[in-house]
Amino acid sequence: MIRLGIDIGGSGIKGALVSVATGEIIGERFRIETPEPSTPDNCAQVVREIVEHFDYHGLIGVTFPAVVRHGVTLTAANVDKSWVNCDAQQLLRAATKCSVTVLNDADAAGIAEMWFGAGQGAKGTVAMFTFGTGIGSAFFIDGTLFPNTEFGHLKIRGKDAEKRASAKVKEDKGLKWKEWAELVNEFFVEIDILFTPDLIIVGGGISKRFDKFGRHLKSNAEIVPARLLNDAGIVGAAMAASKLHK
Repeated sequence: MIRLGIDIGGSGIKGALVSVATGEIIGERFRIETPEPSTPDNCAQVVREIVEHFDYHGLIGVTFPAVVRHGVTLTAANVDKSWVNCDAQQLLRAATKCSVTVLNDADAAGIAEMWFGAGQGAKGTVAMFTFGTGIGSAFFIDGTLFPNTEFGHLKIRGKDAEKRASAKVKEDKGLKWKEWAELVNEFFVEIDILFTPDLIIVGGGISKRFDKFGRHLKSNAEIVPARLLNDAGIVGAAMAASKLHK
């Protein structure tokens, strides 16, 4: 069964066809820069272009970097503020003429990792964090998703965690791997205190460099890199479109 997964991010919107039976990307990903301004209508146009690129007419899953409840985006941390209280699901259905399921981007990535990646078969509390423009989070209890946690906005030294320890912060400040890991560790200390996870999965594009920084990360939980890397959001979106997750 093939589904189209689309991942809306702060810097790019990318999509791919996915085998939801295996979690594999079919063919090449297609990416378009996130428009400026990143309004709902502008992003919907890009999503339509991606659908047309694949000449696709089936079920579509779309991730979004915000709290998403029943297809409505309630926040907009790294995109245009006009997304707040937008019925994204209805907007994208109208733009693509397809059935669309919208969900939080980190939740989608976590779903993919729990089914096909580093969290496969894991019991207890699993936390996945995606480090990119911001910090996304997804929490699972014995494999069941607790949606829209958004712990990138947890306050650390008076600032949102993602304003201190995202991959973008590392790049903008030119931090060395160990320096950046120390900032991530401050975040993990708070996560340990509040939730005592058994496993932490580190995702986002930066996860492909885990060999550079992983040894510097500290937590009471086991820490592992995501296996699906930056494709996890697309895979999880396709799975959500097929209702293949708890």
